[in-house]
Amino acid sequence: MANLVFIGYRGTGKSHVANLLGDYFGRSVVGMDATLVERAGMPIKDLVAQHGWPHFRDLEQALCEELCGRDRTIIDCGGGVIEREANVRAIRATGTVFWLRAQPATIIRRIGGDDQRPSLTGTKTFTEEVVEVLRRRTPLYAQAAHVQIDTDLDAPEVVAKRIFQLVPRSE
Repeated sequence: MANLVFIGYRGTGKSHVANLLGDYFGRSVVGMDATLVERAGMPIKDLVAQHGWPHFRDLEQALCEELCGRDRTIIDCGGGVIEREANVRAIRATGTVFWLRAQPATIIRRIGGDDQRPSLTGTKTFTEEVVEVLRRRTPLYAQAAHVQIDTDLDAPEVVAKRIFQLVPRSE
């Protein structure tokens, strides 16, 4: 049975939906960011501050390769996993890739108080950063995804049920 892989910007519901589907399908769920934090023994913002984004992306790529070698796993990817082509190839080959999407206003409302992530641009306001990063990543998410699901208006439970109905039981 293939993996179910979730991509998208933070605040789109990836972790919540992945965990719900883990319960529905009786599969293990692995959050890439949570795993990287656990392995590094520090928050992502500290890891990036100490070692830089390239180091973080290297760790992320190694973990992506590791997880894509599993079967019947639900993988909750970090928002930037699609920034490396090797990651995109790996996740597309391992199973069905679901892109959970939301408009910038929804994302800003959902994650506005999150201070556990470092800035992705360094010089922009939070709102400007979300808009800029989404503009850059949207074509990458679209290219990587097998299925796109808008999460702006639906609770994670509704999104998870929709995905549950889409996935053949043989997967």
